[in-house]
Amino acid sequence: MIGTNQLAALDQLRDKAVEMSAEFAPKLFTAFIILAVGFFVTRWLLKLVARWLSKIELEPPVRELLMRVLWIMVMGMFLVMALSNLGVDLIPLIAGLGVAGAGIALAMQGVLGNLAAGLTIIFTKPFRVGEYVSMVGVEGRVEAIQLFNTRLSHPDLSRVIIPNRKIVGEILHNYGKIRQLDVVVGVAYSTDLNAALAAVNDVLNANKRVLQDPAPVVRVRVLADSSINIEVKPWVNVPDFGPAGGEINKAIVEEFRGRGISIPFPQREIRLLNPAA
Repeated sequence: MIGTNQLAALDQLRDKAVEMSAEFAPKLFTAFIILAVGFFVTRWLLKLVARWLSKIELEPPVRELLMRVLWIMVMGMFLVMALSNLGVDLIPLIAGLGVAGAGIALAMQGVLGNLAAGLTIIFTKPFRVGEYVSMVGVEGRVEAIQLFNTRLSHPDLSRVIIPNRKIVGEILHNYGKIRQLDVVVGVAYSTDLNAALAAVNDVLNANKRVLQDPAPVVRVRVLADSSINIEVKPWVNVPDFGPAGGEINKAIVEEFRGRGISIPFPQREIRLLNPAA
């Protein structure tokens, strides 16, 4: 059976619970109302800012970052108000968060490095989505610039994911949205060079992938051992870079054959100084 002392303790505990409930229930309810209002205010404010940002030319990662920072700031303000209403001392909490944040920062140096590099790329804009770039030993068309990595599409239809910290501070070759082909064709020394250059220009004008602005470069490149090499360097859009090279090479060969222009093969003249031996 329950003794008198135990009953008194239970009554005291019940009275204390009722007292605490009467004291903290309004504060809990107020804190809940503050957080609920904060949620709806943040949601409304994010929609308003998103509508405003849509009128400004910003990279998608920048817009995403601004929206996240705004959400953290507004909800953090309402959370502080709710905790203050409950009578929570925020100074020890902030100190504890600072210590925990330092530990997390040490454990996530690579992730934070990628984040810092991603912000550098986003704001300095060394390249944009849709441009063709070559960096850190790989190349491809930029598909997405994110906070932690950059995604490229390679000409062999594969995807390349590069951590942002590997990009910042490295040599970057940005081709933009067009690339220049480098085709070399040799003709015999007896060839009429004006006729050969005219034939190459006719081939380039007939190819729909070749851009006329900037104008293609067609000129004599070098006087080689067995041929005069003509340099053919037209510009094409990045998706046409692979197909255009093959088409131009094939068309030049056919055009030269049709006009009787010879493409010599390497040859050497050997003289015997002592035939009797």
